[in-house]
Amino acid sequence: MKIILFDIDGTLVKAGGAGARALDFAVETMTGHKKACDSIQLQGATDKTNFVNAFAAGAGRKPTKRELDTLTRKYVDRLPHEVLRSVKAKKYLKVKGVEKFLDRLAGRKDVLVGLGTGNLKDGAFIKLEPSGLMKHFAFGGYGCDSHHRSEVLQKAVQRAARIARTSIKDGEVFVIGDTHRDVEAAKEAGYHSGVVLDGFGDRALIMRSNPELLARDFSNMKPWLIWLGLEKDPRGVRRGTYICPDSPIEHAHYGRTGLDLRDIELGMRKLREAKRKAAGKK
Repeated sequence: MKIILFDIDGTLVKAGGAGARALDFAVETMTGHKKACDSIQLQGATDKTNFVNAFAAGAGRKPTKRELDTLTRKYVDRLPHEVLRSVKAKKYLKVKGVEKFLDRLAGRKDVLVGLGTGNLKDGAFIKLEPSGLMKHFAFGGYGCDSHHRSEVLQKAVQRAARIARTSIKDGEVFVIGDTHRDVEAAKEAGYHSGVVLDGFGDRALIMRSNPELLARDFSNMKPWLIWLGLEKDPRGVRRGTYICPDSPIEHAHYGRTGLDLRDIELGMRKLREAKRKAAGKK
């Protein structure tokens, strides 16, 4: 069973800045400060982190728990208005090819498709509603699960395991996002990572994060399906080494970085093992 987790903003849809406007509105009503989101980096972070940082930008201090709860409620209440505003202005867009890609995945019994997003669960559903894509997602990990993206992804996998009624191996999980933070979170959790370049991520930071697959969007499904192991490479080569590269994926990666994907994978395993040992000593 393969588990495929999609980020939302810049990966599935572009909501025309609806989230930032809703958060700006919530912060302004509580602190009087306008455009708080202009001074913080939203992309790739969880809503929990963004809410704390936006409030701090407006108030000059971190929010109390009660203030954070109030801010969250005001944001969720405002978000449908801002999403509708983007739709009316024709600034709400689906990422090219994503609908056909999801339809293709929906026809398979060996795949579970879920969300792995920094958005709150309520916010995720509100942002996806105009797209009609929500029908494809039976589960997910959300920004309300944790401040940490890797833990959000792990929560999604736990929910997938309950649905599938089987254990899920790390190597069976594929994370698709649009920023370097999506890649870093996937690697920290031990999962595969692919990136949509036509999103909100910084291309230089994405390249440094070394995702397994880079694609502009989903208009050409072939590389995505090969990466997911749902189609065979036409050259018939084995995944895992540069000597026998996964043709369009690993060859391009080696050309950019000089690194073999297996070397990176082994390095990440050693890093995770070192973290576990360090945590055990504490």
